[in-house]
Amino acid sequence: MTSRSVTHFLKTETGGGVLLALAALAAIIIANSPFAAVYFNALKTPLPLDLGGWRIDSTLKDWVKDGLMAVFFYVIGLELKRELTTGELSNPKTIILPVAAAIGGALAPILLYWVMAGSLDTRGWPVPVATDIAFALAALSILVPKVDPRLRLFLLTLAVVDDLMAIVLIALLFTSNLALTPLFIALVLLAATWTLGRRYALPIWLYPLVALVTWALAKESGVHTSVMAVAAAMIVPPRPAIGDATFISKLEHAIHPVSAFVVLPIFAFCAAGVSFAGLSLAQVTSGVPAAVALALSFGKPVGVTAFVFAASRLFGAPLPFSAREIIGVGCLCGIGFAMSLFIGGLAYAGDEAGESAARLGVLMGSTLSLLMAGAVFRLWPRAQATKADGIT
Repeated sequence: MTSRSVTHFLKTETGGGVLLALAALAAIIIANSPFAAVYFNALKTPLPLDLGGWRIDSTLKDWVKDGLMAVFFYVIGLELKRELTTGELSNPKTIILPVAAAIGGALAPILLYWVMAGSLDTRGWPVPVATDIAFALAALSILVPKVDPRLRLFLLTLAVVDDLMAIVLIALLFTSNLALTPLFIALVLLAATWTLGRRYALPIWLYPLVALVTWALAKESGVHTSVMAVAAAMIVPPRPAIGDATFISKLEHAIHPVSAFVVLPIFAFCAAGVSFAGLSLAQVTSGVPAAVALALSFGKPVGVTAFVFAASRLFGAPLPFSAREIIGVGCLCGIGFAMSLFIGGLAYAGDEAGESAARLGVLMGSTLSLLMAGAVFRLWPRAQATKADGIT
């Protein structure tokens, strides 16, 4: 991926992250206003799709989660394909630290959740695994306007690996009642398109069309649409399209702004609305909300930092960042937000009280993570940060 493409991608993520935050804030305000009933009832509005022999019975919230969010996951798949072919994940020398950081940033929150609430509610442990790329990059740009581009790329790569692990969890945990015929047809279609795409210059518009068909087949098969969207993106070949641009970069350039500026803000507006009516301090500071919040805000930076330093020592990988920067990035990874809200909706499907508890934990944990990142980057003196490099 060219430097220009990386810059464009990061700017889109940063701008989308700001809009994402505004949409979430609007949802929280409305959910605690006289219009709360209208807001929550609208999300439950039935919007069936009947095409004769094929019918989908979904609510507005379901269409946003399973329909619009498939666009977001298609972009995630394109990011993964780009990183694996021409990006950081294609270079064994640079992949060690972000992959180690992502693994630590997933394991520590899971462990912390189980310690705090595992015996109370076993469903919530996947919620604090993921990092919100857009929100984290936007926060980094605001907190550190003149940030080292290598640190932004490190955070981006870490978050992409993080999202890959989240997608694997979605595939393993939230796929049930498989219908084998539509799944088989989807896999054959993907395999045929991938094979033909390697031998012939297929038109670029064919790949989103295949993604749309496999999305419909995923709805029928029981495989979550997010997983199929990623699979559909991974078959896009890294061949040149026009000039120096590849098929992947052309599709990203076209679809990524839609995901960042339309899909994610709409999802945040639909998913972040939490009513605080009737909530006691004990409910907020215990159980699932507290476990998710602390898993994100403390588990993420602890896991990221510990695994980065361990991988650096174990594999002799050079560490180009200060301890201050690594801990700050770890705090930013605690901003789970869109991905965590999405997983929370899957983990507590059909349980409004459980989903609300997980949603509250995500909002608290993401907010606390943002404040902690601000304290690290703004209040930790650079002189001390330089001295801390001695431990690397």
